Amino acid sequence: MKDARSTPAEAGRGPASLGGKGMWFIYPFFGIHMLMFGLSGFLMAYSAKGPGLGFLYMHGGIAILVYMVFYLAIFGRDEVKWMLVNAGLGILGIYSQIGWLLAKFGKDIDDYPWPAHVVPFLYYILYTFLLRQFLLDLTRSRDNPARKKLVDAVYVVGSLIVYGGFLLRSR
Repeated sequence: MKDARSTPAEAGRGPASLGGKGMWFIYPFFGIHMLMFGLSGFLMAYSAKGPGLGFLYMHGGIAILVYMVFYLAIFGRDEVKWMLVNAGLGILGIYSQIGWLLAKFGKDIDDYPWPAHVVPFLYYILYTFLLRQFLLDLTRSRDNPARKKLVDAVYVVGSLIVYGGFLLRSR
């Protein structure tokens, strides 16, 4: 029986389990698909004439649940746990980047109640998770602990620099 902590490729999961061609389907497909759903969630959440929170949560919630099922099936439980790290980084990143994006439309993030931010924030976390998975596969670090540790460190430090820059720029 496989260890629950085995890599996705060893457990028959992950883009590598699709014969090496998986990453060239998975990342573009989910990247574009999630960008479309994330954009629609963003527009619904922050539009002056957007739908109510109930519809926003149904539309975004169903899609987010489906993405989570696919992420678990493709990447495995241990990799999905990394979304907690993304969520922690995401508080700063999301606030700074959504604030920056809203400012481009003459709006302020503080003009909206916190429930309006839930769906865009969750999409952001899912998207940054996908970005980290792509970096792990692009650098072939998934099965190389030393390289994976370096990629993770660069990812975290790079994220903090980008998010901090957006936050400083928007203030």
